[in-house]
Amino acid sequence: MAVRAVLVEADGGSRGNPGPAGYGAVVRDPATGEVLAERAEAIGTATNNVAEYRGLIAGLEAAADLGAAEVEARMDSKLVVEQMCGRWQIKNPGLRPLAAQAAGLVGRFDSVRFSWVPRERNKHADALANAAMDAAAGLAPTGPVAESPRKLAAPEPAVREVAARAATGRATGTDPATTPASWEPRPTEEATRLILVRHGETERTVQKRYSGRGDVPLTDRGRAQARATAVRVAALAPSVAAVVSSPLARCTATAEAIAALVGNPPVRPDDDLIECDFGVWEGRTFAEVRDGWAGELDAWLASTSIAPPEGESFAAVAERTGRAVDRLRTAYPGETVVVVSHVSPIKLVLRDALAAGDAFLHRLYLDTAGVSVLDLYPDGGVAVRSVNDTAHLSDL
Repeated sequence: MAVRAVLVEADGGSRGNPGPAGYGAVVRDPATGEVLAERAEAIGTATNNVAEYRGLIAGLEAAADLGAAEVEARMDSKLVVEQMCGRWQIKNPGLRPLAAQAAGLVGRFDSVRFSWVPRERNKHADALANAAMDAAAGLAPTGPVAESPRKLAAPEPAVREVAARAATGRATGTDPATTPASWEPRPTEEATRLILVRHGETERTVQKRYSGRGDVPLTDRGRAQARATAVRVAALAPSVAAVVSSPLARCTATAEAIAALVGNPPVRPDDDLIECDFGVWEGRTFAEVRDGWAGELDAWLASTSIAPPEGESFAAVAERTGRAVDRLRTAYPGETVVVVSHVSPIKLVLRDALAAGDAFLHRLYLDTAGVSVLDLYPDGGVAVRSVNDTAHLSDL
C-alpha cells in the first residue's frame, strides 16, 4: 500500500554560485522518521537557487513515486519556500520554469505544505547535496545517486486514516469514499438547498481585472442583473430561510435585491464567502499579470496550494467556503438558503460538490449574476441541480 503522508527534505548548492552544483533530497515517514527514498545528482555548473529548486523537484518526484497524497516539504532555502508559497516574486527568469515544474508536481498531491528549517535540521539532504557538488567538481563519480522508493503501509491504518480524512477531506461531504452512491431520486424536502448566486457586474469584471478584496460597486448593468436575478430566485424559491452574502458591496447589493422578493429576510454577511485575496495582482488586468509575474502566474495556475504574491491560495479559499457550507447544512436542515458570493468561492463549492479535480476550476465559466443550485443531504449526499443558469439575463 502506498504511504499517505510523507516528509520531503531537500537542499542544493554550488561551489562558486554559479559553479559545480548538485542537489539532495530525502523522503521520510513523518511518524517514524524512516528514510523511504533518497535522491541526489550532480547537475554541472549552476547557481545555488537552481540547485535548490532541482532538489525540491527531485523530492516531490520521489514522493509521487511512493504514491503519497500529502507532503510536507522542508528546506533551508528561504527563497524557494517563500516563492513556492507565493509570498515572494520570482524575479529571476531562470527560476520561473523550475518553479512552474515544482508547482505542477504539487498539483499531483492532495496537499503540500512548505516549511523553512535551519540548516542543522536539514543535514541529511545537505550531505547528499554536498556529495553531488563534489561529483560535479570531479571529486567523485558523477551521475544520479538514488535509493529505489519503497512502498510502505500507512501507519496505524484505522485511526490515522480517519484522522487524515477529517483533516483533509473536502468539507461539502463529497468524498467518493464516504458519500453514498445511488441513481435513486431522493426526496428534496430532506435536503438543505443552496441557491448559489454570483454578484452582478462591476467595472472590474467588464475590464477583465483581478477583483478580490477590493470593494467595488455594481455598475448600472450590474444592478439590473441583480433585479433580474431576484425575479429568477423568487421563481425557484418564493420564500427562503436565509440570505447569506459575502460582506463586499457587490455581493450585498445583489443579495438585498434578492431578499426583497423572497420574504425580505435580513442579509447575513459571512466573511468565509469573500473572494480570494489576489494580493499584488488586485485590480490588474490578466495581461498585466502575465507580463509582470509570468512565473508566479504559471505556478498559481498549476496548483491550488500556490497563492498569488501577498495573496491567498485557492486551497485556503476552499477551506473557508467549506466551513460556510457545513454551517449552512447544519443550521438549515431541509430549508432553502440563498448564498451570494464571488466566482472563486462558488467554483470551489461546485468543484467539491461534483467531486471534480482542480482542472474543473479553469474549465467552468460562471457569468456575473449566474445561478447554480445544489442540494445537501444530512448523510453527506449531494445533488447538483443546475450550474450557471443565466436565462433571466437574456434581455439585458
